[in-house]
Amino acid sequence: MRNGAMILLAGALSGLLTACGGGNDRPRADLAASRVTAIGVNAYLWRAALDTLSFMPMAQVDSNGGVIVTDWYANPQAPNERVKVTVSILDQDLRADALRVSAVRQQLQGSQWLDAPVRAGTVQKLEDAILTRARDIRRAAIG
Repeated sequence: MRNGAMILLAGALSGLLTACGGGNDRPRADLAASRVTAIGVNAYLWRAALDTLSFMPMAQVDSNGGVIVTDWYANPQAPNERVKVTVSILDQDLRADALRVSAVRQQLQGSQWLDAPVRAGTVQKLEDAILTRARDIRRAAIG
């Protein structure tokens, strides 16, 4: 069900409960729960991953499978190297172990791109940035 339809349905149900004497003594649903299932994966992690990688061109984006694959990105200040990133969201819950990031780096040698090691901490920094952004999105939804 789409978000708009879910909100309309929730509003209609709320009106029915009030009409039946339910009033305001019932607990409210947590609209910003850590588990969000409108798509195949956690929506906060998904949005955060897209936001974090928005500066890179996208090659594949699959919200049901929870996979984002970027195309090669070359920083204008380092045109002789490029990076490709894959993000996999593995669960519907907002948890650190529900996220896996991998990166491939290449350097231009003559006229050929050759694989090079990814700098230490790069993948961890990307994971941290995505998780921080997901928490921020969730906090904004609550508040």
